[in-house]
Amino acid sequence: MGVTLGSTVLDAPPAHADQIRDMEYWLTDYGFDEAWLTTKGAGVTVAVIDTGVDGSVAELKGAIVGGMDASGIGSPNGQTPVGDNEQHGTMVASLLAGRGRGPVPDSGVIGVAPEAELLAASVAFGTDTGSTVSNDDQIAAAVRWAVDNGADVINMSLTRNTPDWPQSWDDAFLYAFENDVVVVAAAGNRGAGTTSVGAPATIPGVITVAGVDRNGEASFDASSQGITISVSAPSEDLVGVVPGGGYAKWDGTSGAAPIVSGLVALVRAAYPELDAAGAINRVLSTAEPRGPTQIYGNGLIDAAAAINDEVPAATTDPATLLKDWIHLHRRAAVAPSEEEPAPQEPITVKADPVAPEQDSLAALIPNSFTMATVTVPLLVLGGFVILIVLMGIGATRHFRRILRR
Repeated sequence: MGVTLGSTVLDAPPAHADQIRDMEYWLTDYGFDEAWLTTKGAGVTVAVIDTGVDGSVAELKGAIVGGMDASGIGSPNGQTPVGDNEQHGTMVASLLAGRGRGPVPDSGVIGVAPEAELLAASVAFGTDTGSTVSNDDQIAAAVRWAVDNGADVINMSLTRNTPDWPQSWDDAFLYAFENDVVVVAAAGNRGAGTTSVGAPATIPGVITVAGVDRNGEASFDASSQGITISVSAPSEDLVGVVPGGGYAKWDGTSGAAPIVSGLVALVRAAYPELDAAGAINRVLSTAEPRGPTQIYGNGLIDAAAAINDEVPAATTDPATLLKDWIHLHRRAAVAPSEEEPAPQEPITVKADPVAPEQDSLAALIPNSFTMATVTVPLLVLGGFVILIVLMGIGATRHFRRILRR
């Protein structure tokens, strides 16, 4: 099963650096500029599992602090773009943590968490990339590497295009959750053939991101639907940096996901004492409700509220959610002898009561039970029948008198 990317790069003339900041409407519309008064994500590390990130572009210089290649055809530092869409990883990273270092001051792409640090894990998606490592194995290896190398958040702007996933992902994602890492995944795009949410966005405990247009309405082409959607973020009219420098305008939940990953980074920077469950809860509970949950999830993200509002404590955690799912859905793959029996509640055994002896004389004498269930009903029924008969006789006599007149 292949893994595909969740974006559509639009045919558009290259944007000039002095136009870029004005095009990033989500920074103001979704409260990031207000959240920046508190934090810009310093001290938080986000892993970008994608097609590789070009760290030489101006906006990403100094942002990448580590990297790896899971495909076997990229560079060891994860900064050589590979796969079917070589622009993808760099654009995702710029939306998340671009430094805003264009050719003129206050220009170029600035990410939603511009002081967060990045880990670049390159994977090659597609069937003819030259990689001999399966897509599924690349993802599992990249997730584990990200955890081992200090990721606080993992961004996955990709989809398997099926709701299910291999068991190797059970272990990898559970490893991330048990090590207090937040995983964010794109819901996928109908315009790219993803009609419903696919893994990893279907994995319990993952923040699944749907996309909306500039008016905050569900995007028809640049998003998909499903019951696992957590929140919604902009997925249309996005702008990102491409490898080698320059900019591209694009649509897709591949862009919505890093916007949410950046928000999680801001939350984790502002509340370093919060665990992953608490950080997720802040993002989800402060979202602005918009409509059906299978389309919008909890609603539109609100960065200012996620940083500043008081929120209730989290009631569950990603590891527990995934463990429960594994226990329920993977049990068929476990031999009965290998599965420990569930503990049984102790049961007290009682002897059956002795049946009463029959007494022929007592059977003829009415008791309270027979009076209530037999005798009284029979008397009532008999009285009712007699009344009907008497009324019939009276009616017959009455008609006879009339006829005689």
